[in-house]
Amino acid sequence: MKLENTKAQMRKGVLEYCILLVLDGKPLYASDIIQELKEAKMIVVEGTLYPLLTRLKNAGLLAYKWEESTQGPPRKYYELTEEGKSFLGELEVSWKELTDAVGKIKAHKS
Repeated sequence: MKLENTKAQMRKGVLEYCILLVLDGKPLYASDIIQELKEAKMIVVEGTLYPLLTRLKNAGLLAYKWEESTQGPPRKYYELTEEGKSFLGELEVSWKELTDAVGKIKAHKS
């Protein structure tokens, strides 16, 4: 198995969680979401992001609103719904449990 493939699968597995984290507390335009994910080395191209945003919106975790732009057409800004905020809280608990478990396994190995 190639390392790059495994790394890509790991990133893909936590990408939805990362999108929710990026949107926690502030509505963002899709290119801003991509920029934050790229800065965190969670490399995402627009073709990957939009289907995830649609899936999260259809699940009731995200909403969007259109805002006028001084630089062209109106922009769609995504934000967490109340259900999305609650779901993110549950994911944060699950993430801590997962990282604690991996940490214990790594410590046991030493």
